[in-house]
Amino acid sequence: MQGMKSNITDMTVGSPTKHILTFSVPLLIGNIFQQLYNMVDSVIVGNFVGPDALAAVGTCGSMNFFCFSLSSGLAIGIGIVVAQYFGAKNEKLVRATIGNSIYVLSAASVVVGVFAFLICPFILKLLHCPPSILPNSVLYMRVTCFGIIFVAFYNGVASVLRALGDSKTPLYFLILSSIVNLVFDLLFVLKFKWGVLGVAVATVIAQAVSAFASLIYAYKKIEYFRLSKEELKPQNQIIARSFKLGVPIALQSSMIAVSMMVLQGVVNTFGETVMAAYTISMRIEQLVQQPFSSIGAAITNFSGQNLGAGDIQRVKKGFHRGTVIVLIFSLLILPIFYFFGGAIVNFFVKGEPEVVKIGHTALKITSVCYFALGMIYVPRAVLNGCGDTSFAMINGITEVACRIGIAPFITKITAITLFGTQIPVGFWGIWVTTGLTWIITAIVCIIRYKTGKWKTKAVISK
Repeated sequence: MQGMKSNITDMTVGSPTKHILTFSVPLLIGNIFQQLYNMVDSVIVGNFVGPDALAAVGTCGSMNFFCFSLSSGLAIGIGIVVAQYFGAKNEKLVRATIGNSIYVLSAASVVVGVFAFLICPFILKLLHCPPSILPNSVLYMRVTCFGIIFVAFYNGVASVLRALGDSKTPLYFLILSSIVNLVFDLLFVLKFKWGVLGVAVATVIAQAVSAFASLIYAYKKIEYFRLSKEELKPQNQIIARSFKLGVPIALQSSMIAVSMMVLQGVVNTFGETVMAAYTISMRIEQLVQQPFSSIGAAITNFSGQNLGAGDIQRVKKGFHRGTVIVLIFSLLILPIFYFFGGAIVNFFVKGEPEVVKIGHTALKITSVCYFALGMIYVPRAVLNGCGDTSFAMINGITEVACRIGIAPFITKITAITLFGTQIPVGFWGIWVTTGLTWIITAIVCIIRYKTGKWKTKAVISK
């Protein structure tokens, strides 16, 4: 069976930097393709349906994130358990964890999907979604609810493969699903003229393809996924551990999503033009976050395996290497968005100069805070990988407090005087809030890492 384990990597030996970069690159490419779901939707809707339709899809972004994060957070928790058992060389419990993940992911995705389907009109109204785009927003949200279970199972398989050191295989399925998404987007929107409905259906089809393809591959190629009836039996201890680690991460992401929905509500009060600019800037920033997210995932699995092996110093090396990588990337990306952001925004929407102008300035405001954004991911990844996921709640509360506390206040200020110059605020406070939230959250994450509490949080006993 050795050939079937060719992509599985033991991160408890070898260069930490090499492991992090080797793991991160396929994951980065995969994350970029994953973001292409939203970007392709935005480009096609913005150019072929119109700005109102783009705003309708965009206003669902934070709610979609909320729904997907609940199920994907549990997948991350499962991956942490697998990584630590794999690092401890306990193959029996690796297999048992995979078997029990079926129950965890199924229950979470069904509950979340049904709940979101029922309450989305109420939530969108609460977010001040303009009446002119509300029907399309509700339609888009309800259709994409059917994809939550596919997202959960794809993330579950991907999380386990990454816990085993394989970040390459999930990439292939994301590429496949992105191609499927693009083909059906063009078919449903350009050919069938389905508009927002076509974009939503294409997304669900692509999610289903990635889920089924990854499950088939895992069963055929990875020994750990071919489970006996005994290994498929529910084991309360493993299910409890998965929930113990996954629920705080899921709630953290959900709280961040709630704060994003509150911020979206503030955005919506400024009308369709600002809404469109915000949607585009969010799509671009989601893409920028992918290197940080990829490095974070690498460090999570690196930390999990090494803590499982009992090597604390090697976990610390992972943190330091990750910090350097994040700093270098932040310095490289800053001038691109600062000087060429207008051209990038223009790619999303043609013939809307005011949207482009606002979007470019928005990118200038947030791009100077990218290093702070990266330093949320690095310490949080170490903490999660080591099982200190209870901090995720504190992390989530911090982001909620910042967005909810800062945005409504700062956007009501018309202008401030700085060094004798009057600087307009108003809706620009939306993006100022984003930057300040990153800075404050990064400081909180670093402080938690420095306390060293993560050293005693392993979910297994050596």
